[in-house]
Amino acid sequence: MNKKIMKKRMMTIMLAATLCAAVVAVSSDAHAGQQAPGTISNSYTGALDEEKALALSQAAIGRAIGDYSFRDTQGNRISLSDFRGKPLVISLIYSSCADVCPVITATLQNVDEMARDALGDDSYSIVTIGFDIGADNPVQMKSFARKYGVKINDHWKFLSGDLLAVTALSEDLGFQFFESAKGFDHLTQTTILDKNGVVFRQIYGEQFEAPHFVEPLKSLVFGTASPFSSLSDLINKVRLFCTIYDPTADQYRFRYSIFFRILVGATVILGMMTFLLKWLWQNHKRNQLRLREQKPSPGPSL
Repeated sequence: MNKKIMKKRMMTIMLAATLCAAVVAVSSDAHAGQQAPGTISNSYTGALDEEKALALSQAAIGRAIGDYSFRDTQGNRISLSDFRGKPLVISLIYSSCADVCPVITATLQNVDEMARDALGDDSYSIVTIGFDIGADNPVQMKSFARKYGVKINDHWKFLSGDLLAVTALSEDLGFQFFESAKGFDHLTQTTILDKNGVVFRQIYGEQFEAPHFVEPLKSLVFGTASPFSSLSDLINKVRLFCTIYDPTADQYRFRYSIFFRILVGATVILGMMTFLLKWLWQNHKRNQLRLREQKPSPGPSL
């Protein structure tokens, strides 16, 4: 009898031990599946294929961007719709990046100064958004901006977001990023949206020339659908064609010489029209005189 009891107890103990081992195994797997702090969970798997990434990026042109919510460096909630009504430049970076992202930001800062001189301070907005959701937060984004000398103001904000916002925005923009040993591999992409939040242009490379940035913005800021429908449209068209890039000075300037050319052209045309009208009038007078001379004089009355 004692042997039977002992046997049952041993079976119970073995069963309990098996259950405990299973619980520990499941728990270990769960912890292994958890992400370490500072890493992201929405990066693409595999490696960056530049050709495919470029095709995905180009396919985003003409696409309307969703209205996603982020936080600025003060922790305030900001939606992308808050920037509607004027062009918006979006730069996606991660704050722990030590090479490419700082260069992109420095390039953007340089061309931004030229663009605002040419187009006006309030003509467009810029947002730099951190895509490493595990590390990029308001404090880190503020530190990144300060470290690389960017002044945060109403025209240029540094934002961070949650998994949903970052993932959805990156997909809308056609922007891919992959975790790597050095951090992230990603396409060096700067996106320009029109005033309605539609992707208008993609700019590639960590260093790009000012015209690649300013020209599409100039088209968005000064371009009008019906040119001359109002005085404002006329002024914008003049600014569109008269604001040019001077590569020797590496800056944009207003080409006043076009007004001189217009004045000279108008003077020449006016002179030619005056000469033509005068010739036509004189020719008409000569014909009238000739007709009077050819008209027979009346004979003597009976």
